[in-house]
Amino acid sequence: MTSPALPSEPTSEPSLTPPPIRGVPSAERRAIVVGASSGMGAALVRRLAAEGYRVAALARREAKLVELAEDCRADCAKTGGAVFVHVHDVARQADVSALFEEIVRELGGLDLIVYAAGIMPATGPAEYDTEKDLAQVTVNLGGCIAWCNEAAKLFRTQRSGTIIGISSIAGDRGRKGNPVYCATKAAMNTYLEALRNRLSEVGVHVLTVKPGFIDTPMTEGLDGLFWLISADDAARTILTAARHRFWNTRYVPLRWWAVGAIIRSIPSILFRRLNV
Repeated sequence: MTSPALPSEPTSEPSLTPPPIRGVPSAERRAIVVGASSGMGAALVRRLAAEGYRVAALARREAKLVELAEDCRADCAKTGGAVFVHVHDVARQADVSALFEEIVRELGGLDLIVYAAGIMPATGPAEYDTEKDLAQVTVNLGGCIAWCNEAAKLFRTQRSGTIIGISSIAGDRGRKGNPVYCATKAAMNTYLEALRNRLSEVGVHVLTVKPGFIDTPMTEGLDGLFWLISADDAARTILTAARHRFWNTRYVPLRWWAVGAIIRSIPSILFRRLNV
């Protein structure tokens, strides 16, 4: 399902938008954000629209998407951007190919895709719920593969483009608190690395993002959070990393890189004793 693009109106104000992501001309700023109804996905849509992008925002919750598009209206009027709303369940991977082609036609091409969809259901210390676990595999990993594969085929052909996958620091080790969430993010990291190795020779940038604790609905109500940052701050950091193409993997905020390095260095016999 799609709604018309928000109209842009001429303005005499000077453009205050930052430079485009490297390799993306100002007149060709077109992006897809999958998982856009809240959190980092919604924040990325807002920032991209404010930079003049034509953005396709995808999620299951239509009301949230419509509200997001309305929030972007003023910025779109200033920058010439537009937000297109598409209701989509990432678990329906058979729909992705046709929907991807429809969106690319609607946007007039594609330069950037962000996969930000993900679920992390509460998991008890002695809970082994296969249905719940496989739902995470479908959304966190299967959806990422379905959408990024389509983008990879297009970007390889046009020899340009940026793929951003929102993973997690949780993918760095197997934590007993969320076994399958960790597993899906670890698999996502490896998949994105493989895409990067495939596509780097044709000018395509693949960025893996590993957030720490971000103030989003996914972390709401969780105890013991530290270094918590807003979704908007995270979105700004992500787009800066994509713009300069210096990073292959970006921890958000950057201090989590040191935490990740320490966590990865802990021997398994010790790590299993930690309450994480």
